[in-house]
Amino acid sequence: MARESSATRFGEIVRANAWHGVGFGDRVVVNTPKERRQQWTFVAHVVNEATGDEWVEVRGGREGESKGRSFRPELIYPSGARKGSRVTGLSLATAPQLALG
Repeated sequence: MARESSATRFGEIVRANAWHGVGFGDRVVVNTPKERRQQWTFVAHVVNEATGDEWVEVRGGREGESKGRSFRPELIYPSGARKGSRVTGLSLATAPQLALG
């Protein structure tokens, strides 16, 4: 089933609730030494059209936390990428998890 994506524009900032096969509330892995051990969910993909900058907003942290953070897209991996303390496979920026068909 295709996920409905919506984007909101605030001047030059475009914020989308779905990106490369993940949508709002989907679990993701953030591949940095500290964040890799924590639990994160996808919130939005944001692009500043004036500068070309882009980032991914996530929410989570340690058990029971709900911190909002943002990271470069190449640090965001699908939820199944974490194998123990390591991350395997390609990031969502490199290999989108899009449905075929």
